Amino acid sequence: MSIRPVLERRPARPTMEGAGVRLHRAFGFQDPAELDPFLLFDDFRNEHPENYLRGFPWHPHRGIETITYVLAGTVDHGDSLGNAGQLRAGDVQWMTAGSGILHQEMPKGNARGQMHGFQLWANLPSALKMTAPRYQDVRGGEIPEIIDDDGTRVKVIVGSFWGRSGPVDGIAADPLYLDIFVPAGRRKTFGIDTYRRAFAYVFDGSGTFADASRPEGVLLEKELMGEEINIRDLSGDRTLIRFGTGDEITVQAGPEGIRFLLVSGAPIREPVAWHGPIVMNSKAELMQAMADLRDGTFLKPAHHSVSS
Repeated sequence: MSIRPVLERRPARPTMEGAGVRLHRAFGFQDPAELDPFLLFDDFRNEHPENYLRGFPWHPHRGIETITYVLAGTVDHGDSLGNAGQLRAGDVQWMTAGSGILHQEMPKGNARGQMHGFQLWANLPSALKMTAPRYQDVRGGEIPEIIDDDGTRVKVIVGSFWGRSGPVDGIAADPLYLDIFVPAGRRKTFGIDTYRRAFAYVFDGSGTFADASRPEGVLLEKELMGEEINIRDLSGDRTLIRFGTGDEITVQAGPEGIRFLLVSGAPIREPVAWHGPIVMNSKAELMQAMADLRDGTFLKPAHHSVSS
């Protein structure tokens, strides 16, 4: 077994999207090879309705898949195919945009005005760029949760882990998407396929991810002895952890525990031509998509599927 080295710790950056939604972006619109097949990750957490209620009005998608995971509040959604619904706390939606879809997402807070969720974009390989749009809407109660003897909790949203499989399937990137909580002071190791790109996103609590370049146990020993630790070794709220190659990650939870998403997927390794929510393989394909938007032929006459 080999620990994946920590290539980078990066705080998510405040940004604005849609009609004025204030969120934090962990990555996106940078080098697409960095976390291939994943393109963008947003954390839309807010306690002030004026910062999210204007939402994400009608906008196009082509050539990608998006996964939306809601923790608090709700998201009303609709699309050009006539689908409409609401994502509630704990729910997940995976949308395969494929050949093209017009979509809107309008967040609402809970009784205390709180809204929290994530959106991840996964690229589609060239052979599936123009596939028919597809939805998978999953209620929170359908997502298996594993509780280990030490109190560690793992929700398996996509993929298979510890003998359980998530309810979302048929995704081109064949990803693993886990929501993990490790209790205070616990040290835990999680296996990951060696050939996948992987990242963690810490969104509650804090902890330390072991690095292959640092001897095992050094940081833990310092913590137990009360020694000062360089803050760069710690990962806290709204922090992206980008991993190198290996088949496991190890995390040491801080005094309040740590909760993070662990995501991995098989890289596509294809050229990327990217403009907003439209991601193709060449500039010519991208220009064609923009022309389709202008002349009203963006939506293709193809059957679509919805599963829930």
